[in-house]
Amino acid sequence: MKKNLGSTDKVIRYIIAIVAILITLLSNVSGLIQVILIALTSILIGTSLLSFCPLYAIVGLKTCKNEH
Repeated sequence: MKKNLGSTDKVIRYIIAIVAILITLLSNVSGLIQVILIALTSILIGTSLLSFCPLYAIVGLKTCKNEH
C-alpha cells in the first residue's frame, strides 16, 4: 500500500471522526444511525492512521506530497 493521504486530509478526517463520536455519545442517537456513525468513525480513523484510502487508490487521487 502506497500512502495517498496528506496531512491536511488526515486532520480533516480526524475532525469528522471526533464530531461523529460526539454526536453518537452526546445525543439520543440509536439504531441504524448509530451504527452508521460508528462505522464512519472507524473507517475515517483507520484510513488516517494508515495514510491510505482505498477509494482514493481506485480513483487515482493522491493528497500526500511524498511518495512512500
